[in-house]
Amino acid sequence: MEEETGEIIPAPALAIRIGWCLDLVSRMAAQLTVEHWNAPDVRTLASGEDRGGRKLPANAWMALRRLGWTATPTAKVNDRIVRMAQEQAGRTLRSAQWRAELTAGILATWPVDPAKRTPQEWDAVRAAVPGGEYLPSNVITGRTRQIARFHAAQGRLPLDVFELEPAPRLARMLLLAACDRQQATIERSEEDPAKVLLRLQLPTRPDPQKYADWTWVACPVTLPPTVPASAALHLPTLCLNGGKARADLAYTHPVPKTQRTGHTVALGLDWGLNTLLSAGAAQLHPGGKITAPGSGAQYRAAGVMAKQHRLRRHGEKLHAKNAHYTRLMTGQDTHPLAPKSAILAQEIQRVADRRSNLNAALARSAARWAVDQAIAAGATVIYLEDLRSMEAKGMGRTHNTRISSTVRGQIADRMRHLAAEVGIAVVTVPPRNTSKHCPHCLTALRHRKAPDRPTVAGWKWAICPNPQCGWQGDRDQGAWRRIAARGLTHQTKTITDRATGTTASRAIVDTLETKAVITAEPTSRADRSKTGPTRHRTARPAPRRRRAPSPTGPHGPAGKRPEGHATTSRTWLPRASRRHQGATTISTPPIRHKPRGAARGAGFHLHVHATPPRWETIQPIPQPQDHTGSLS
Repeated sequence: MEEETGEIIPAPALAIRIGWCLDLVSRMAAQLTVEHWNAPDVRTLASGEDRGGRKLPANAWMALRRLGWTATPTAKVNDRIVRMAQEQAGRTLRSAQWRAELTAGILATWPVDPAKRTPQEWDAVRAAVPGGEYLPSNVITGRTRQIARFHAAQGRLPLDVFELEPAPRLARMLLLAACDRQQATIERSEEDPAKVLLRLQLPTRPDPQKYADWTWVACPVTLPPTVPASAALHLPTLCLNGGKARADLAYTHPVPKTQRTGHTVALGLDWGLNTLLSAGAAQLHPGGKITAPGSGAQYRAAGVMAKQHRLRRHGEKLHAKNAHYTRLMTGQDTHPLAPKSAILAQEIQRVADRRSNLNAALARSAARWAVDQAIAAGATVIYLEDLRSMEAKGMGRTHNTRISSTVRGQIADRMRHLAAEVGIAVVTVPPRNTSKHCPHCLTALRHRKAPDRPTVAGWKWAICPNPQCGWQGDRDQGAWRRIAARGLTHQTKTITDRATGTTASRAIVDTLETKAVITAEPTSRADRSKTGPTRHRTARPAPRRRRAPSPTGPHGPAGKRPEGHATTSRTWLPRASRRHQGATTISTPPIRHKPRGAARGAGFHLHVHATPPRWETIQPIPQPQDHTGSLS
């Protein structure tokens, strides 16, 4: 609504006016980025000091003004519009410094064969790159491939990242956080905390010539129920998506502070393909003994992954067809195939959006499930494998494609966000030998087919060859036990990254690893195996039929009731749920994905099979020191 006149602005008209403001800001931000896309300027901005040795402000727009980097607007705008452009350009230029240092380290230690580095070359490049000791190898490999393509095209190596890459394209968005009350305000309703009023100045024409061409617009916003009523709201970031205005609203509220050490109950989390997540709780006792009170849980998303593969194959076919049309058109915009190519391009974008939305929904669902499992187990920390260095190669086309289609990074990011709200820490541990060694004695396991699924190919079943241990079970169930035990024993080696805020245990200490074993608790239940006939022999066996007739009905005479369940229509005998059942077979149940409703997607929840949180009650253990959480 226009505040001055009270005129209601329709949603399409509001999107157009926001688009005019986006054009003004994006042009100035692109101008600043292109002008200062060079090594000296980026190094000066990232150093945090100006030419006189004074410390630069934390806000990017203030740092650019201290350095004298300004943009010339093409229309009449106020100073806050220029601030948003400087803030966006400053953030982009600051982030380029890490890429510049990474590219410089790779160029300084360029390998003889870029496709395959030797161990000595890997050590050299990690030493030359800042933080390269724990940097995922796929980051270095991807940058090496980019430099190799430049070398193949130009016949020489690039000087730096600024020659390797052009100035990045900036997103069209309004960073209202860089403005003050003269450009935008946000207020929460006192009657209804879910109602918010966003006020901002927008142009009335695409090229405003005077300040009168800017008017105040009031936009009511409805908050989702996940935003607490006591949360402090911040100015959002505005953008356009599908012709609609979207507000990325940030808020702050107090949460319990997570602890780096002092954990006694942890949730181990193992990644997989058929079973996306396998989780279970482990408990650390005062004497150093670690037990697993729960039997474990699984999150299987075979239906979602199958739909993802269908969309991927459909997108590949569309890309191949559009590429063929492009070759036939030979750059002619008036070619008869041009309209068909445009339609294919739109369909390719729709398929890509569907894949992105499906990945986001899967990440939210899996992360919510993992955090719920931790809450139900009373865990204060979640340990998961750090698989950032895993590359999808050398395992066959199908297996490589499945690995590259996983969304482990999105699940981990979402999990950290949800766990922080309830005071649960998320720590990554090295993945070495988590599925190879026995969780009870650290002996190398033998993998084979599951005894209850002898016709299914694979090596899901793990057996410990140690005669004193004899553990056997699903390899994923053993992996989460190893992960949880490793995390609990390496708590003192946990560090927090200052740049990202993530917590990780990066190295394995042999003396601590020998203690990372799960102690099997003895069971007190008696053996109930059948050793004799079920029906006891007596001198006078019970009659096979009732001696007395059944009661007289209201509309007929008395009759005889047959033996057993007379009211059922079942003509077959009850049997086992599946064949090859044994006393120790607990592998992944062969549940075939059968979506209810439409065969190709009647809802996300119809394609996911997850174990509900049903853990045994874990009694808290008194600790010598009281780790009191604080609010942050």
